[in-house]
Amino acid sequence: MAPPGTLDRTPPPFFRQGASARSQLLLCTALAVFLMAADHRLQITHPLRSTLATVLLPLQQVARWPGQVLDTAGHYIAGLDRAVGQSEALQRQLAAQSEAITRAARLEAENAELRALMGLRAATPVGTVQAEVLFEAADRYSRKVMIDRGSVAGITLASPVIHESGLLGQVTRVYPLSAEVTLLQDQQISVPVLNQRTRQRGVAFGDGADAAGMELRFVAANADVQVGDELITSGLDGVYPPGLPVARVAQVQRQAETSFARIELTPVASADGRRHVLVLPMKARKAEQGAQEGARDGAQESTPSPRGSRP
Repeated sequence: MAPPGTLDRTPPPFFRQGASARSQLLLCTALAVFLMAADHRLQITHPLRSTLATVLLPLQQVARWPGQVLDTAGHYIAGLDRAVGQSEALQRQLAAQSEAITRAARLEAENAELRALMGLRAATPVGTVQAEVLFEAADRYSRKVMIDRGSVAGITLASPVIHESGLLGQVTRVYPLSAEVTLLQDQQISVPVLNQRTRQRGVAFGDGADAAGMELRFVAANADVQVGDELITSGLDGVYPPGLPVARVAQVQRQAETSFARIELTPVASADGRRHVLVLPMKARKAEQGAQEGARDGAQESTPSPRGSRP
């Protein structure tokens, strides 16, 4: 054991105390205020800040890159969605406008056709029945269409069917609410015709299902028939009223070995694209013919006898 006079009586470092904490806070505060004032006035730390900003700029850009990528991807996806939505809306609008234009064109064509039929109906002396074409017959060996008027509307067999261009065909089958119309191109149809230029009569026949025209048969090879001649109904058969346009001469072939010319015709009326037609019922035509004959008989009876003649 060491003697009492040799012990170290100084306090350990743990218990040593310097300036107080309040003094240290005041000192640090004063130093900070001094440095801020000096930096504001003298720009002491400006080179240091510039150096640190230059060094840390690549790191900042790398740190911002994921956010920029996400923002760009979000804007791209949003813009793509808007573009797709606008494209679909424009396509729907275009489809609606196309449908409206098609409907308007169809209605305009139908109105023009109806106006022409109304004018033809007013000019036709016999009673007419307006009908609508339903469909074309499925038989490939004939040229026939169905209309939506039948015996209930006064349609009878052999009634001529016309539209504003001319003669279209003849009713060959009648049902209560519909009727079958055989077109002029059918090989079963024959129409007595008159050449408007030469006033020569003839008979036009259909070429059949595989042809689109007609043929003028039994015409002499030296007959005066030219391409472009217009043929109308002569009215001699009592079925078709006279004066209806039938066809035009499309081709004339004269062969020395035959006594007849081959004359091909193009009908002036076609059922393609037609929805409305006029039917001339035979009953109305017969009634009108009877009235005309009665009027002629009455006129003959009322004519005074010549002088000197006896009754």
